[in-house]
Amino acid sequence: MSEQITVRGLVATSPRSVVTESGLAVTSFRLAAPSRRFDSETSSWVTDATNWYTVSSFRRLAENVASSLAKGDRVLVHGKMRIRDWDNGERSGTAVEIDADTMGFDLVFGTGTLERTPFGDEEDAETELQPA
Repeated sequence: MSEQITVRGLVATSPRSVVTESGLAVTSFRLAAPSRRFDSETSSWVTDATNWYTVSSFRRLAENVASSLAKGDRVLVHGKMRIRDWDNGERSGTAVEIDADTMGFDLVFGTGTLERTPFGDEEDAETELQPA
């Protein structure tokens, strides 16, 4: 299964960055996306459940994520969702992963200022938008 998804949540782990042998920058982290609703009986917000995602970013996005995000940041993530079953011999489960096309801070919770990074030319910019 693979479809586009946008998720709002909290960076739950410190972003981890690696550069592959072929030179591809990859940054990943776990994203907690709690489901909240207003309970009119108690006049308060309650958290119903939390969905967990592994978010991966590539190339320039990976570099910018690594230098911009930290555990606890509230973000919006948009990308391709994949659901896969796993089994390591001792345990098994289902992983929900997002290969991010774009992400940024959730401005409901604060303000931000964009510091542009140089791109080269437009052809390079289009290449950056292609999935790994």
